[in-house]
Amino acid sequence: MTTATQLRTGTWQISLPFQGEQGIIGSYLLAGANEVALIDPGPSTTIEALLASIREAGFAPEDITHLVATHIHLDHFGAAGSLLRHLPRARVYVHSKGARHLLDPSKVVASATRIYGERMQQLWGEIEAVPQEKLQSIEGGDILNIAGRRLEVHYTPGHAVHHVIFFDVHSGELFAGDAAGVRLQGIDYVRPPTPPPDLDLEAWSETISKLKQLRPDVLYLAHFGPTTNVPQHLERLREKLYSWGELVLAQMRNGKDEAEIIESFIAQTQPELERIARDPHELARYEIATNYPMTVQGYMRYWKLKSQKR
Repeated sequence: MTTATQLRTGTWQISLPFQGEQGIIGSYLLAGANEVALIDPGPSTTIEALLASIREAGFAPEDITHLVATHIHLDHFGAAGSLLRHLPRARVYVHSKGARHLLDPSKVVASATRIYGERMQQLWGEIEAVPQEKLQSIEGGDILNIAGRRLEVHYTPGHAVHHVIFFDVHSGELFAGDAAGVRLQGIDYVRPPTPPPDLDLEAWSETISKLKQLRPDVLYLAHFGPTTNVPQHLERLREKLYSWGELVLAQMRNGKDEAEIIESFIAQTQPELERIARDPHELARYEIATNYPMTVQGYMRYWKLKSQKR
């Protein structure tokens, strides 16, 4: 199976096999000016597949010069520390709010272990620290001149407090991470990934407005692939982000517990996806990309924190 797909000159999409599925977690490879950059190289459990895809695209792991994070969630950047053994030339770029967690991943590991428990190793593999000398912090407003590109860095919180996107003004390509939501290829359905602990609806809505103002020609989603109907896609994301939040809030106000809210939430939201996807397997694929329990947990934490601030 082809796992490295050339999208444009100097741009490849890499599909990382996750839980036995292709087309759910994506990394992007940029090449030019004798440099090769990887955006969101994925979890450690897919390292061998990633290295094979780099070779399939016509490069060697030793050619990689930049590892770039939209954010440090394990499905996006969990492999960074372990990967450096295979990528001797690579330097790591991450927003300053995420940098300390790459130097010392213990808090990230502890938080993820509370969520995933015994499945941690199976899903994510080893999570190793990035050496200080390999790490460079970036901020919104920075410019990355890498792989023959001039990538604007824009700070885009909402999904994660350390989230950034990378925008190539010249080509119109925007590498969106999770800021533009989840939409699997071939299915016209946008779903907000809302895990704890950083979900912030107001910040995410501002991020969506920022993405629209940039007027990209294409969004490259981490989950998964390119989407070109940008304004419609982003407004669907914003609508779902708020309407789903209201569903969870209503159940919380009715005194429901987490398990009851998840059950009710699925009953209210899944029929729409079933009508669009029609194939039960696609429901399972969306659940791998961003599952219902974590979605509800993210909203519940958000509303609890919001009520405490009043």
